[in-house]
Amino acid sequence: MLFLPVLFAVLYQVHTLPLHTEEGKFFNQLLTLSFFFFFHVHEYLFKSWMSQYDKNYEINEYYQRLQIFLDNKKKIERHNAGNHKFSMGLNPFSDMTFAEFKKSYLLTEPQNCSATRGNHLSSNGPYPDMIDWRTKGNYVTNVKNQGACGSCWTFSTTGCLESVTAIATGKLLQLAEQQLVDCAGAFDNHGCNGGLPSHAFEYIMYNKGLMTELDYPYTAKVSILLFQLLFSRFIHKVVTFYDEMGMVDAVARLNPVSFAYEVTSDFMHYKDGIYTSTVCHNTTDMVNHAVLAVGYAEQNGTPYWIVKNSWGTYWGINGYFYIERGKNMCGLAACSSYPLPLV
Repeated sequence: MLFLPVLFAVLYQVHTLPLHTEEGKFFNQLLTLSFFFFFHVHEYLFKSWMSQYDKNYEINEYYQRLQIFLDNKKKIERHNAGNHKFSMGLNPFSDMTFAEFKKSYLLTEPQNCSATRGNHLSSNGPYPDMIDWRTKGNYVTNVKNQGACGSCWTFSTTGCLESVTAIATGKLLQLAEQQLVDCAGAFDNHGCNGGLPSHAFEYIMYNKGLMTELDYPYTAKVSILLFQLLFSRFIHKVVTFYDEMGMVDAVARLNPVSFAYEVTSDFMHYKDGIYTSTVCHNTTDMVNHAVLAVGYAEQNGTPYWIVKNSWGTYWGINGYFYIERGKNMCGLAACSSYPLPLV
């Protein structure tokens, strides 16, 4: 990027030259052209990004979003220039501040991860070095998109239950997140404002089933439930655990596992690599997002979880991400659960 050093040299020249001289006028014109070029290049990038993600704004919002986009781009470039295990990139959220992102996509109601207790019976191993339920058979549904609704907990719930049921029966269903958004409030869930998979599993168990996504489509907002039909019974018992080795045992031997953790500002820009953080917390009271661990592996000596997210396929690694394993990173082991299926 030779343009920036040239621009700084021009700025220095203009600062030291009287503008009424011919040389001063020349450098003033050159400065104007330089700023125009600099702005035009970044605006072209922004418009290309808008086209890629089908974004449209009114004129006043356009310049506000452009500035946020450029600020995020700067953060991404600064991060990628450093020594990190993961990289950042532009994605559908690059026109949002983290405060806006939290309000629309993360859990906003306080969560009590220890409210539901169960007993995961671990074996003594040994465990495989890696496992990925996506490659073991037709056991994991495609990445979905929760939209601007803090309903990640419902997608973690259905994703886990879809896999558990497929492993037990050989039939991979698409289950209804919207039913959980609308109906699971009595189990300490809060629709688009948050909830926990362990609580949602309890609702499904006591409700004696869950509808399919086809029969109860997702709308990304709370709606009024007018009728319930076509339930299928799935859950015999809800299992929760609070240690990462228990998660390894369950994922290695049984099925994918739901978990919740704390998302901080750098995570919204995640592109690939193994996510680690020194600013997130590892306590149960700070979790604000729920996802699905579909496997684990190790890369260059760093163990990690393979995780299915619910922000669409244009985020992360086609909708997935890797997060460091074995350190309770961002509290991921504090809120993990899965259901035992009816067989």
